Formats: sequence, C-alpha cells, structure tokens
Amino acid sequence: MDGKVIVELKEIRKEFPGVVALDQVNMKIREGSVHALAGENGAGKSTLMKILSGTYTNYGGEVLIDGKTVHMKSEKDAFVNGISIVAQELNYVAELSIAENMYIGREPKKGKYFVDAKKRLKDCQTLLDMMGLDYNPNEKMGNLSVAQRQMIEILKSLSRNARVIIMDEPTSALTSKEAEILFRKIKELKQKGIAFVFISHRLNELFEICDEYTVLRDGKWIASGAIKDTDQDHLISMMVGRAIEDIYPPLPPHTNQTVFAAEKLSSAGVFEDISFEIHAGEIFGFAGMMGAGRSEVARSIFGMDPYDSGKIFIDGKERKFHSIREAIRGGVAMITEDRGAYGFVGVRSIEDNIALPNLDFLASNGWLKHKEIEQRSKDIFGKLRIKAPGIETAVGTLSGGNQQKVVLAKWLVRNVRLLILDEPTRGIDVGAKQEIYNLITELSKQGIAILMISSDMPEVLSMSHKIAVVARGKIAGVLSHEEATQDKVMKMIVEAN
Repeated sequence: MDGKVIVELKEIRKEFPGVVALDQVNMKIREGSVHALAGENGAGKSTLMKILSGTYTNYGGEVLIDGKTVHMKSEKDAFVNGISIVAQELNYVAELSIAENMYIGREPKKGKYFVDAKKRLKDCQTLLDMMGLDYNPNEKMGNLSVAQRQMIEILKSLSRNARVIIMDEPTSALTSKEAEILFRKIKELKQKGIAFVFISHRLNELFEICDEYTVLRDGKWIASGAIKDTDQDHLISMMVGRAIEDIYPPLPPHTNQTVFAAEKLSSAGVFEDISFEIHAGEIFGFAGMMGAGRSEVARSIFGMDPYDSGKIFIDGKERKFHSIREAIRGGVAMITEDRGAYGFVGVRSIEDNIALPNLDFLASNGWLKHKEIEQRSKDIFGKLRIKAPGIETAVGTLSGGNQQKVVLAKWLVRNVRLLILDEPTRGIDVGAKQEIYNLITELSKQGIAILMISSDMPEVLSMSHKIAVVARGKIAGVLSHEEATQDKVMKMIVEAN
C-alpha cells in the first residue's frame, strides 16, 4: 500500500477492572488515506480511538507518530501531535457563533487578557473559504443542520493543524445528500495529505470512501489491508467470526387477511393520497429518500402528528387516533428512527422500560403489578437474548443493538396488530442487525402486520414482502419482493422527483 505511515499503533493493550478491552491490537494510518476501523459494537473500536486521541492514558503497547514513540497524556497532547476526533455526539455551544465555537478555549488574544475577536473572525473565514463553505462565521451553531455542524467540527480539527481526523459514525444523522457533501470534502482533504480514521456501521460507506481497513473482534486485531482487496461478505465474516452467506433470513409466508389499510391519507405540504394495505404476517416496506414523507405518514398513523383527510382501518374497523395512547390501545406500536430520544429512558432499567408503555394493564387502581412486570420482563429478556447482567440494568448502558431489542421488547407484552419500524437497524452493527432481522421475521410469523421504513436499500429489498416507493410525499408505485430491484426502486424515485 502506498503512502507514508504517519501513525502506528503497536501491540496496544487496555484493561478495565475485570475486562480486557484491547489485546495486542495493531494499526497503521497513512498520509492522505481514509482508514476504515470495522467491528461489531464492543469490539474495541472506540477504546482504541480514545487511546489515540489522548482520552485514555493508561495502556500497554506503543503509539508511534512519524516513527517516534509518543505517549499522549491528554487530548491537548493529541492535538499537539496532529490527532483530532469528530465524535458521534458533536460538541458545540448552540448559542455561540461558528467562529466562537471553532476557537473556544483557545481564543486568539489581543494583549494579555482580551480576546481578539477580529482575528478569530478572519481566521474562521479563511478556513471556511478554504473548504468552500458558504457559511456566515457569525451564525449561531444552533441554527445549523447536523451536516453543517459536522463540517465545522472538521474545520475545528484543521484549525488545530490536524494530520489525522477520527470520524465516529459521521453519517448516522445525515441525509444521503449531506453524506455525499461530507464524502466530497473528505476526498478533497485527502489530496492535501490529511488522513482519516472512519468508523461506520454502514458497510457500503466503507467501500465508497475508504482506502484501507482494520478489523477488530472481541478486542483483538483480526486483519488489515487494502479495501479493494476485500468485499462486504468477507469483511462481515471477519467482524463476526463466522461466514455469513446472507444476513437476511427467508421471509415467512403471510395470509391474505387485511390487518391495516390506509385510504387517501393526506397532510397539506407533507404527504398526499397515501393508500396501501398490510396483511397479517406481511412486512410492507417504505423505500425512498430521507425527507420523502415516509416517517411523517408513520407518525400520523401512530397518532403523533395529525392528518387532514383520509381514513385508516384496523381489522376492518375505521380508526382515527388523536394521541399515541389511543394508537397503542388500538393495537398500533411504533419504533421511531431516533430510539435515544423516543424509544427508551436511558437511566431506567430494562424492566421499567418494558413496563412504561404498558401501564394500562400492568397496573391496577394506581398500583403496579410488580410480580407480573418482573415475570414478563424476564421472559422477554431471555427470549430476545438481550446481552445485559439482568432486567435491572439501565438501558442507556447497553449497546445499540441491545437497546433496540429493549425498544422492541416493550411491545411484545401486548396484542399488537400493526408494528411500525422506522429505520430499525440504524447505528447497529452487522451481527446485531441479523438478530433484529430474525426478531422481525418471528413477529411476522405471529401474524403481526409490519410497516418497515428503511433508507438501507438492501435491507428494505430483502426484508419486505411488498415495497412502496415514496417520493415527494406520494407513493410512486408498489413492487412485490420478487420484482423489486435496486435499479427499479431508484428509477421510480428519480422519475417521481
């Protein structure tokens, strides 16, 4: 592989009380390259990057920069050595401007005590111009989109003369268009010799943007190489430790009994004339670009948002839900795309999260049925194989895949007729995805009608009996599982736009 090695991690070992998080891990980062760091949740990716970025200082092995051993004692040390990290949860102060955020804590000074606001503004504008970003440096960060904030974080790294920029799940909250812009900027910076470490559960992105890869599994180094010399199946098999011919389970048969139907649902300026039906045991996919109106239709069905006209039917009976509570009692459940904001309460236990939306029958006269809640929680905990010490574990401490299992679990204690899944595997590693897919097909076998919204094209094509292509707030067409292909879906989207 070409390119000068600017950072090398050798035989890295990191232990926490009772746990070896990293064991003899190796990695080389080359100038002007994008290096994919791949592995399931818990494989050690974040721990390794926290060592490189100066967060963890107590570790075994060596970090070499330009061939010389360096032991980072802090994040400031990492900055001095040209290492910067753009975390999944972006760090910014919403009420401060772009320029103020970019130089926070290291403001240029006028004399000994005063901030040189003019120089800060000028330096910020210079960086914006260099990146070709038409942003006003006086704009508040809180007014920017997620993608724009991410660009500012990259600029912040460049303002510290970063040679290596670590990006942890940078596209998890971006639209496909925003991701394209990000990738274009990364490619431009590569040409200037900047190196990137790129962590993403979206494996197709690794093959689109990365030059090299390193795979970790259970805290151990598995392999490194040129991305062009491997493929997605091989990468998956290295990540999970077993060959995966196909991560998608076969679709179970469904009946012709209509469980859910929508007739001409419309919401002014959002979606129009949405009509479809889902049978018992059928998985009905919504494909399309983000912003096409897919989630908005789902939210209206679930009583989160109002709709102006049209009808919905559950088991042949017309229903209109004015609230989420009404929808839940009417047999509709929904897993939203943002599980952290709407799917669970992180500081509460697995047991509490399962009980919370089901208090209408897990409580009597204001008193919780503790024994029943505990028994139901234990049953589901075992059935879904949630990886946690027990049902008393706080959900916020679990991996993304196990959090999603808890979000699913809370609906399994009641009689759900329609289950809406909005981006059910976003931010989840490939091994956990396979478990979620198996759960979805198990629910399908129980006769539940499932509406699945996904921006992951292989996912929606493989996991749906029928696929509605949604574009500009309308259904552009419906394809069967057998006839649906990526080309057909994309053609329908393009023609509708």
